Amino acid sequence: MFISSAFAQTAPAAAAEGGMLSSLTSMLPLVLMFVVLYFVMIRPQMKKQKEHRAMIDALAKGDEVVTAGGLLGTVTKLGDAYLGLELATGVEVQLQRSAIVQVLPKGSIK
Repeated sequence: MFISSAFAQTAPAAAAEGGMLSSLTSMLPLVLMFVVLYFVMIRPQMKKQKEHRAMIDALAKGDEVVTAGGLLGTVTKLGDAYLGLELATGVEVQLQRSAIVQVLPKGSIK
């Protein structure tokens, strides 16, 4: 009788420790998934945003650019949030700086 009582008292403690270890190992794949997600998706996207912001800040008059809508033009006016873009001779539009997708090499637009 004494021996079975002793086993009965130690069993819940062992089960509790095993349950704690079990819950930690079941969380491990979820944590690994978030780590992989960060390095595969979030970090490259942040890098791309940083490069785009640097390109937008470096815009100058005379730069030839492509807009998000696919329009090609030459920068004529610069403001804090907006810029003037000459699409053709005498045709100028005003658009947000963030709409610029790419800066082309000089002489690309003829």
